[in-house]
Amino acid sequence: MSSSALRFGIVGCGSIGPTHAGAIKQIAGTEILAVADTVQPRATGMAEKFGVPRVYASEAELIGDKDIDVVCLCTPSGLHAVGAVAAMRAGKHVIVEKPMDISLAACDRMIKASDETGKKLTVISQHRFDAATRTAHRKIGNGDLGNILLATADVKWWRTQAYYDSGDWRGTWVMDGGGALMNQGVHTVDVLQWLAGPVATVTAQIRTAGHERIEVEDLAVAMLTFKSGAVGTIVATTAAYPGLPVKIDLFGSNGSLTIEGDELKLLAIKGQDALYGKSAAAHALSVAQGGTASVKDEAAHREAAADPGAVWGDAHREQFKDFIRAIREDGQPLIDGRAARKPLEIILAVYESSRTGKTVTL
Repeated sequence: MSSSALRFGIVGCGSIGPTHAGAIKQIAGTEILAVADTVQPRATGMAEKFGVPRVYASEAELIGDKDIDVVCLCTPSGLHAVGAVAAMRAGKHVIVEKPMDISLAACDRMIKASDETGKKLTVISQHRFDAATRTAHRKIGNGDLGNILLATADVKWWRTQAYYDSGDWRGTWVMDGGGALMNQGVHTVDVLQWLAGPVATVTAQIRTAGHERIEVEDLAVAMLTFKSGAVGTIVATTAAYPGLPVKIDLFGSNGSLTIEGDELKLLAIKGQDALYGKSAAAHALSVAQGGTASVKDEAAHREAAADPGAVWGDAHREQFKDFIRAIREDGQPLIDGRAARKPLEIILAVYESSRTGKTVTL
């Protein structure tokens, strides 16, 4: 592909659309050509803020713009496949906000469209690009931790009732596809399985415990077995006041590590001095290639855990850069459709296990 500027269009100008716009604006060789939203004041407001020349009232109008190279879908989860397939069939590359969609059949339609059109597809899972995650992945890949024995993930966040009441699609199975796990925990599920390896079985329970007028869970607890033989757990909630940083612990036969609030808080390998807190975080930043933390300090971590409007821009930018590289080099992004499908499969297994009371084999 030529080195001319890639022209982006963003569908959905609500809470996450501006994060996409901000990330794109920081990357050389890009241009935001158009935005679209069914709520026109939201679309025009975002266009004015980011200097976007074209404003559309619908997804279809933006996808039909022949000048756009890449479409960002920041729409309700249950609409992702419809928009992504239409955009790829119209000759656009596609960036989809998490989750990929809310069913595996929808994900498979997206993957098929990408395969058949040759258009690139990625789903936002920006925390793979955090310095701490990259360091952990490298350490595990090098065998520094030995065999992973135990892998745990905790997403103990807080969302107000007003958050769920703010949109008629929020907290519904048909559009949100799930709650604390599908909407808030999907990033952490992705990082956990990327680090610890493929999941073999899931046994789980979900509850709606702390909120009203929602169909989906605000509390999920799952026990996992991994194909490697390791075991693990996932805890996800939006009812943990006031909201805590996400935490992932990995314990291996030769060492352990902890990622908390997107920073490496512990790196301990037998025969080496353990690194804790800021020392471990500094180590992660120094060794990661191109990685950058999404949130810079503890206060910001807590704000982001409690406030869905907090900005997490840096790691988004790194994922956008990876996707642009894939387009220009005709390669594959780190998170293509097949990679993005994996955390959804785990989450849907959690829901199935809770519904049936049985262990689900993936």
